[in-house]
Amino acid sequence: PAVQAQAQAQAQAERDYETVLDEKQLEHWLEQLQQAEAFSFDTETTSLDYMQAAIVGVSVCIEPGRAAYVPLAHAYPGAPEQLERSMVLERLRPLLEDPGRAKLGHHLKYDAHVLRNHGIELRGIRYDTMLESYVLNSTATRHDLDSTALRYLGIETIHYEDVAGKGAKQLTFDQVPLEQAAEYAAEDADVTLRLHRALWPQLEQLPRLKALYEELEHPLVPVLLDMEHLGVLIDADRLRRQSHEIAGRLVELEREAHAAAGSSFNLDSPKQLQEILFGQLGLPVKRRTAKGQPSTAEDVLEELASDYELPRIILDYRGLAKLRSTYTEKLPAQVDPRTGRVHTSYHQAVAATGRLSSTDPNLQNIPIRTPEGRRIRQAFVAPEDHLLIAADYSQIELRIMAHLSGDESLLRAFAEDRDIHQATAAEVFGVPLDQVRAEQRRAAKAINFGLIYGMSAFGLARQLGIERGEAQQYVELYFARYPGVKRYMDETRALAREQGYVETVFGRRLYLPEIGSRNSQLRQYAERSAINAPMQGTAADIIKRAMIEVHDWLRREELPARLVMQVHDELVLEVKASAADALERGLRARMAGAADLAVPLKVEVGRGANWDLAH
Repeated sequence: PAVQAQAQAQAQAERDYETVLDEKQLEHWLEQLQQAEAFSFDTETTSLDYMQAAIVGVSVCIEPGRAAYVPLAHAYPGAPEQLERSMVLERLRPLLEDPGRAKLGHHLKYDAHVLRNHGIELRGIRYDTMLESYVLNSTATRHDLDSTALRYLGIETIHYEDVAGKGAKQLTFDQVPLEQAAEYAAEDADVTLRLHRALWPQLEQLPRLKALYEELEHPLVPVLLDMEHLGVLIDADRLRRQSHEIAGRLVELEREAHAAAGSSFNLDSPKQLQEILFGQLGLPVKRRTAKGQPSTAEDVLEELASDYELPRIILDYRGLAKLRSTYTEKLPAQVDPRTGRVHTSYHQAVAATGRLSSTDPNLQNIPIRTPEGRRIRQAFVAPEDHLLIAADYSQIELRIMAHLSGDESLLRAFAEDRDIHQATAAEVFGVPLDQVRAEQRRAAKAINFGLIYGMSAFGLARQLGIERGEAQQYVELYFARYPGVKRYMDETRALAREQGYVETVFGRRLYLPEIGSRNSQLRQYAERSAINAPMQGTAADIIKRAMIEVHDWLRREELPARLVMQVHDELVLEVKASAADALERGLRARMAGAADLAVPLKVEVGRGANWDLAH
């Protein structure tokens, strides 16, 4: 705190912030920006929804402590006269659109969206401090400006709530008085520049991480910007019909639950459910909450559902209710009135492993194994004369495991393009390939995926519904047949303990601060992550490389296709129907060539009028 107070005092002392209200001041700043090698840039807007947001003001900074805020649309009673927004944006346009003029900012993808709403293409994005922080250490802090400034500069920034208030009474930025707004906005640009100067030298000392920033995270920004801006077409009427049907099914499930319980109760109340399951019906208590009450969490119900009817009904009910509230009810309301499409946000700096996450709507969570989930995918459609093409990496994490472990049996199975679960079953159960039974393949699949995620024999036993001793035997047999995998796991755990982090094939680091913890639960979780993160992270790096390559190819050759979604190991494109054959070939080749591993990458491609048919 003493160091922080000192940093704070120093940052306060070196502040020379200007509010630009007349043309003379604007000219002065434009000249300075012209001469600057790079400048920090930030927009203040009316909304967090990038498709709806309009610019309220812009801030710039050229050197630490010297920043300016140009208010353009503050509209509260008594607000001073401000420069005209379209005039200022036109004056800024040549600077903002010049790819040779370096810009730096924090989460510039958002600012690029907002400028696009005003007809300006932001080019020359050189440094993004959100991504610098994320690449340097994904787990050290959250990567918003307030958190990163505190961690790397010791500066407690002015928070949005400090100037706009909280909750229902929170002001939009155009209502914030200029005195507070100017300091808040200028500080954003100033702190971003200081942050870059603190982070970039650290990245320069770690060449693999610097390359990851320059070759992967940074070039991905325009790809995501275009995908988000285009959005994806949905059939809202189809979703409304489905919502109505799900509502009917929920009523039926409620009746079934009341019959199974022998009395009526509120299915959405954990307290009433707990009373029925453990009080009235006397089911075994599998786990307790922090307050000592019997738990009714998802995994507890899963465990009970194999022996009792009511927990199974509750799980079905919860699953459907969630689908209805998250997708069939909400998606039609999320259609942008201007574009008629849904525009998700892809987040680069959230998941520790490097995977993208998506919100509003979250496209990563639509279940693919249930008929209801597939029907939601049917509502994601292609426009007239177009098709959706979905291309998915097949078993990518197992292929990465083969590459990382160098296990000969695993490498051979993939090189010969065998069904990997069938091949594992043949190895573990000691039967010829053509005599593997369906349940043996299912068990082998559970082992293959379970071991990647660090599943214990106990977890495997529960998943396969077998005794723990039998599951332990399977694991031992597996390791005997794939000794390279066992060696890789042991070495990775040891390396993680020694250096405190693990790496993907491309050098992305995942720090594991709990790997030496005295708390065995925390330590075991870190050990599981140590094995899983290089695989999940490498898969994430590969699909990002594929996205950059595919996006550049479509633009370079002016092909009638656009990337519209990325979900886990899958890319979805909207393509002109007449060009689908050629595009499919090119897409497959580019995705398969996104990494050079010891085993080939396999890409499965499908197409159709909607996302479900394209699978």
